[in-house]
Amino acid sequence: MINEIKKSVQNKKVICALSGGVDSSVVALLISKAIKKNLICIMVDTGLMRKDEFKYNYRFFKKKYKLNVKLINSSKLFIKKLRNISNPEKKRKIIGNLFIKIFEKESKKYKNLEFLAQGTLYPDIIESRSSTGSKSSKIKSHHNVGGLPKKMNLKLIEPLKEFFKDEVRILGKSLGLDKSINLKHPFPGPGLGIRIVGNVTAERIKILQEADYIYINELVKSGLYNKIWQAYAALLPIKTVGVMGDSRTYEHICLLRAVISEDGMTADYYSFPKNFLDKISNKIINNVKGINRVVYDITSKPPSTIELE
Repeated sequence: MINEIKKSVQNKKVICALSGGVDSSVVALLISKAIKKNLICIMVDTGLMRKDEFKYNYRFFKKKYKLNVKLINSSKLFIKKLRNISNPEKKRKIIGNLFIKIFEKESKKYKNLEFLAQGTLYPDIIESRSSTGSKSSKIKSHHNVGGLPKKMNLKLIEPLKEFFKDEVRILGKSLGLDKSINLKHPFPGPGLGIRIVGNVTAERIKILQEADYIYINELVKSGLYNKIWQAYAALLPIKTVGVMGDSRTYEHICLLRAVISEDGMTADYYSFPKNFLDKISNKIINNVKGINRVVYDITSKPPSTIELE
């Protein structure tokens, strides 16, 4: 794979879309081994990442792997473009288009830059379109496949597009990718934008970041994180009445999801012990202003997808 990248890129420069997830990290390390001097990793702060994750990932790749990483803060732009957009396909396309515009604008600052590298996986392609030209049904547009504009100035490099997640983790291990990244749960490119069902606002993002932070940390503390393929908190687009002390509340519903899977193509929900669900529900409601009800999703894939949107 490294030799193929060398052959394709030759002496040209490459921008790599680096989020700090498993897929983009493996791509960054692969390309770094092929053409380190000509690799520019771009981390775009969309404002849709988990709490504190963006800053941590930036420092991690700069210090540990000595990658040339550039930060671009576009959070206000993403939130503005997503205002009053509730359709999930529109959200994904808006986010995909914004990413490309940012990368293309950035590419003009460098001479001899022709390529954009991203961590597209085989399931992304399957769900976004038929990879073989058959008439299989599109499930949803992944921001890095069906969410991309038809015309692009940059050529794509997608070394993982025929791989499943478990295979990518094997690659990551062979490249020396730190376990904290290599064993991280999948996180969608559109981020919390598709975990806030309905309209995305700065207030809802903050509420969800806090709830998700509590949930994931409790999974780690309880020794459950590595038993689960993917877990996350989401906000539903309805409010319900509750009671806090002697007062009436009218606030958001937080949905928790946790699934076990081999490759992400099929999945079953994880059966938590009751005491864990009790603990996490109480902790979220008592510590996150704006949530007064927690529900747990017990649907498999199929019929549901792992993400809500």
